[in-house]
Amino acid sequence: MYELPLTGLVLGGGGARAAYQVGVLAAIARLRKKHLPERSIQRNPFGIITGTSAGAINAAALACHADDFDQGIQRLVDTWSNFHAEQVYRCDMLSLMGNGARWMALLSMGWALRRWRPRSLLDNTPLASLIRRLIPMHRLPVMLARRHLQAFGVTASSYSNGHHVTFYQSRTATAPWIRSQRLALPATIVHDHLLASSAIPFIFPATRLHHDGRGAWYGDGSMRQTAPLSPAIHLGARQLVIIGAGRMSEPQLPTDDDPRYPSLAQVAGHSLSSIFLDALATDIERMERINRTLRSLPPSIRQEQTLRPVDALVVSPSERLDDMATDHIASLPKPVRLLLQASGARQGERRGAALASYLLFERAYTRALIDLGDRDAMQQQDRIVQWLQPSEFVRARDVKAEVHNQPASVD
Repeated sequence: MYELPLTGLVLGGGGARAAYQVGVLAAIARLRKKHLPERSIQRNPFGIITGTSAGAINAAALACHADDFDQGIQRLVDTWSNFHAEQVYRCDMLSLMGNGARWMALLSMGWALRRWRPRSLLDNTPLASLIRRLIPMHRLPVMLARRHLQAFGVTASSYSNGHHVTFYQSRTATAPWIRSQRLALPATIVHDHLLASSAIPFIFPATRLHHDGRGAWYGDGSMRQTAPLSPAIHLGARQLVIIGAGRMSEPQLPTDDDPRYPSLAQVAGHSLSSIFLDALATDIERMERINRTLRSLPPSIRQEQTLRPVDALVVSPSERLDDMATDHIASLPKPVRLLLQASGARQGERRGAALASYLLFERAYTRALIDLGDRDAMQQQDRIVQWLQPSEFVRARDVKAEVHNQPASVD
């Protein structure tokens, strides 16, 4: 059986900003090689893996390579280090102009349009192909059956009924849970779940998913996500590693008096940041308050509570990713760059940079985020190593397996 406490990995959303997660994970893989016993290095350190939006794609890549954690990390590093925007969405002028023309027609005479209504600003067909090449979803049931993983969950938001849904697969039977405006459903997770979870509202099209014979249209899982930590805890995690928790560690912006009216890019970037960043940071604060409250209770009263403390290791950006994006807008294909400039996002300008940061799937930017994630993780290397150390139970089991010349089951 899995040893307790189970460690859950929580990866949030953020479009191109999810490259930061890869840098943190790469540092974790390197620290494992340096500090852990040889037998423990290959073992997946996260029994529970959950992800939302672009974080769902990273999470799925790890879950499907749970039998070789380093290989899963390396595939992510190779992909994110060599990204180009055309691997995620169509960047040619014809596609962008076609979508733009449809939007303009919809705004001017939408009453007359039925067949040609645009589904999104950008066409993410290339992303669907990339996900299928990168992530062998057929391996997920095998990883669960062979005990390399306890559970995997991915979250999406239904445009059809307004529900916020976590789809999950687990090694053992786990009862679904229902809360206000959010629920969890056991499912065979496929590539379409990842595509739905990462469908940034307005920018990428929704994906139709089916469950129990009924279909619904789903978009980015960060929308209406009030409790991002909940899926990992419900699936059995007793402690959490949370990567990319919004702006908890970023420097604060100066409060200058800016008389200029906000640009479209500025408003759009602000809206996306509220979707992708705020809920996770708020949920972490809520968890910390509950932990403090529970630990202040006498042991006799604490035992009567259904709530329990959940320890968490949080690694979040120490620099403003919006500001980093301003230096790399010029690396985008010209049609995309012109589109961003028209909305108010320009090279070297902070105004509108937030919008660009979500669409900047270019290696100059993603490599900078990977490096930042690596540095931020190494600032907490002592804590990370302490979390990764195998328990006495695992070490004793490994020794026994070596004596009998049999491979140990993986936690």
